[in-house]
Amino acid sequence: MSLLAAEDIVAGYTAADEILKGVDLVVEPGEIVGVIGPNGAGKSTLLKVVAGILVPHRGAVRLRGEPIHGRPPREVSALGVAYVPQEHNVFATMSVRENLEMGGYLDPRGSRPRIEAIFARLPVLADKRRHAARTLSGGQRQMLAMAMALMVEPAVLLLDEPSAGLAPQAADRLFETIRSINRDGVAIVMVEQNALQALTVADRGYILVDGRSSRSGPAAALAGDPDVRRIFLGG
Repeated sequence: MSLLAAEDIVAGYTAADEILKGVDLVVEPGEIVGVIGPNGAGKSTLLKVVAGILVPHRGAVRLRGEPIHGRPPREVSALGVAYVPQEHNVFATMSVRENLEMGGYLDPRGSRPRIEAIFARLPVLADKRRHAARTLSGGQRQMLAMAMALMVEPAVLLLDEPSAGLAPQAADRLFETIRSINRDGVAIVMVEQNALQALTVADRGYILVDGRSSRSGPAAALAGDPDVRRIFLGG
């Protein structure tokens, strides 16, 4: 049984709107799965369906075989699926520690040891624990957003464009943090505009085009495919 499976997902933002036109996605335990494709292909929409933010018009999302589509985001999060949006993903005026406390709102009693574990994992956040989130660099804010998601101890972490707007060095540090989170047993689905970096980090990849699954397979095979390189990786 797969950890997470989205099956024949048709979804959009209105009843008549079909951004996704029958997309499939499978995530096995311990995997990093990269989702790439052109702008407007439906990558972010797919994550929102999995996270419970959008209800699909058709299809199903299953976590360990149990259907989770149609449940409110709070329930989906409590079941083990944490979503990190691309933007507006931290509370800018609150301190780093307060942001983490907000991330742990589902289990306030368990928040303190989880916060300390995150500070041990990410010393840069520990050093800034009393600083307002708005004072962090772009890369640090993305780390904080991921750390907030980890407060629910998810089985699957959904990341929407985590490296967007980051300088190359900051993006490299962020991707190393993503690898570290995965090594601790958290499966990751990562939508990423930096297709080459995504396929370098991922175990498997999906290519979405016009709301449909165009290609999928081992990330290394996709990255080495001449057509994929020409169309999506710049040569």
